[in-house]
Amino acid sequence: MLFRLSLTALALVFAGFASPSLAGPKDKVFFDSVTGVWHGPGEIVAGKYKGTKFVCKFKGAPSEEHAVGVAMDGHCRVGIFSQKMSAFIGGRRGEYRGQFQDGANGEGLDLTSGQVRGNKIVVGLNRKKLNGAMVAHLEEPDVMNVTISVQVRERLIPVIGMTLSRDQRIGSSNTQDHLR
Repeated sequence: MLFRLSLTALALVFAGFASPSLAGPKDKVFFDSVTGVWHGPGEIVAGKYKGTKFVCKFKGAPSEEHAVGVAMDGHCRVGIFSQKMSAFIGGRRGEYRGQFQDGANGEGLDLTSGQVRGNKIVVGLNRKKLNGAMVAHLEEPDVMNVTISVQVRERLIPVIGMTLSRDQRIGSSNTQDHLR
């Protein structure tokens, strides 16, 4: 169960790249800058499956449903096992909304909040009684670190860490200057 939940949380990596439709131009620039094909290793760093390593590959494209947002598709692999991943996020009136897989009512997670600051986004996560956060930080234009944490009592405990590298950009020119 924890392993499946950890893979579910891992997929939120997809979801950290969107903004409300009323977002400012810098938010749109940030989200446009994270579209593309991303790949990289990760590790479960806490819990029953601590030490489990995996590799993921995602393709992110601008949302067709929102003026500012993203839809992500891809997969993560642990050994010989592969799990399809998909997510979307967008917003209106300054509120983030989205989901990973089929959302918290199914086997996935709901994306309940979010905020962009420079080259970083923090997204709130929820699945039934589980709450958490995902932080995605562009270290360089083509390198992103992602941490997914779950709330235990009053603390956020990191459970997944990843470093993704961009294989290719989709659609827009290099818009990284505002992130420095």
